[in-house]
Amino acid sequence: MLDNLYISSCRKMAAPWLRLALKISPKNQVNYSRFYAILYAKRCLTTRTTNSPQNNKKVFEKNAENVLTYAAVLATTIGYAFYKWKDEIFDNFKSTVSPFLTVQAKGLFGGEVNENRDKYNFIADVVEVCAPAVVYIEIQDKKRLDIFTGKPLTTSNGSGFIVSEDGLILTNAHVVINKPNTFVKVRLQDGTTYPGIVEDVDMQSDLATVRISKTNLPVMKLGSSSNIRPGEFVVAIGSPLSLSNTITSGVVSSVNRQSKELGLNKQMGYIQTDAAITFGNSGGPLVNLNGEAIGINAMKVTAGISFAIPIDYAKDFLKKAEMRRNNKGSVLVGMQGAAETVKRRYLGITMLSLTPEILLELQQRNQSIPPSVKHGVLVWKVMVGSPAYFGGLRAGDIVSHINNNPVVEADDIYKVLANTGPVVMTVVRNGEVLHISVEPEDV
Repeated sequence: MLDNLYISSCRKMAAPWLRLALKISPKNQVNYSRFYAILYAKRCLTTRTTNSPQNNKKVFEKNAENVLTYAAVLATTIGYAFYKWKDEIFDNFKSTVSPFLTVQAKGLFGGEVNENRDKYNFIADVVEVCAPAVVYIEIQDKKRLDIFTGKPLTTSNGSGFIVSEDGLILTNAHVVINKPNTFVKVRLQDGTTYPGIVEDVDMQSDLATVRISKTNLPVMKLGSSSNIRPGEFVVAIGSPLSLSNTITSGVVSSVNRQSKELGLNKQMGYIQTDAAITFGNSGGPLVNLNGEAIGINAMKVTAGISFAIPIDYAKDFLKKAEMRRNNKGSVLVGMQGAAETVKRRYLGITMLSLTPEILLELQQRNQSIPPSVKHGVLVWKVMVGSPAYFGGLRAGDIVSHINNNPVVEADDIYKVLANTGPVVMTVVRNGEVLHISVEPEDV
């Protein structure tokens, strides 16, 4: 019985060693390991015992010694084979295990890092939906040519977005009007350009529509500005410095910044945002995370303070424009200022009235503005080739007086432009006081 038990144990010990040698040894070297394993098993199985207890004890001790000897020999053989052919063994092991093991880096919140790009790039998702409907608007002067290209000189540029697939584009009024001897060019996202025709203008809300001869265009979805909240994420899309479809993002700082707080002679509220709105962004859309336009980018005061016209004003403007077209050219109700704009002369600047609050903030940010400046308008932009440009006005100038009369708001300059003759402006620039004479053009 003891002999049978011993034989059974030998079989159990020999079999795993044989299987291990067969699995981990390279195919062309497996015979060496197999030889030693078989030799060990055969020696165990062919050992015979007698019924004598003394002989059984001696044989058992002898066989135990043999087991230890052959185990040591077998372990040495396998170790040598493993050392000599370790590279091949590791390759075989990797090819067997790698399909079942994958390594994934964990994110901050327990998710996979590979999923973060798809999960958290919500700005990119908004841009992908909205960008095709945003256009670049360029204003070119028919009478002035670029000395390098010989083409009409670009006097101004801005942005807009398509609100009807038949070619109707919404933009700011100051982007496309008050520029004599000019024509409008519109460039779509695919690079194609079309001449634009200004159809409707509302100076009071600073809105205008431009139409191009193109159909089946992508259309910007219009949202609502009545339910936006402070702190809400927004995306500004436009063409600053002629760079089409430039994206900036931020949050809504205020949902109803009244025009009086900005020193503007208008009865409307603005959306204040810290999304960067620079030159050329004017007229582009301010978009929420649903891909809906909730505002029209209008102006930047300083870094982190920009303003947009609420889209609800634009919806009302578009309804009135549609009524005018249906009535075949009757006067559009709500176009305040459109008629008197024709009477004014062209200066070629975009202005912002300086309230005491805005002026104080500018003085704190810019030490070159002396404390003696108590009122004026900030020259936000000067159109290239305009009378103001040739007269020497520059963006960033503060006009404190015009024809020796104090300037408190932009309307003070508009009143002077209704008269004839040159205008003399007292300008503060980099801490210096300058007197600049400009001859406005008749429109």
